[in-house]
Amino acid sequence: MFKILYVEDNPQNMRLVRKILMAAGYDVIEATNGLSGIATAERDKPDLILMDVNLPDINGLEATTRLKASTDVMVAAIPVIALTANAMHGDRENCMAAGCDGYLAKPVMKNELLNTVALFLKHPPSSTPTPNSTNTPTTSTTS
Repeated sequence: MFKILYVEDNPQNMRLVRKILMAAGYDVIEATNGLSGIATAERDKPDLILMDVNLPDINGLEATTRLKASTDVMVAAIPVIALTANAMHGDRENCMAAGCDGYLAKPVMKNELLNTVALFLKHPPSSTPTPNSTNTPTTSTTS
């Protein structure tokens, strides 16, 4: 089973995305701020990270920059998808400049979320997820 880390401070968004991902067969681990997200990624080495941008300590862009600069090559290689309510002109570019590999604006639809996750985990969205030996490159939520 693929392991996805969701870094999100909003409990409703966390619950909704967790429900969608778990129903699709993913293992979901959670962190509620940027620093705990970094620590969880370093400890658990998920296959994918969904990163909110507006977090209470360091923002998701800083957390992503730190993850991508990690001396642990397995951590630095984990794909990070920004999942954020920041949907103004230039926000996608800012996320990508910080090291995010993908970007989804909230509110995100269930199919959009699942298709994007499947793309980064390299399996068809309708198939049952299976474990991946290496890290490779929707329902509404708001923040």
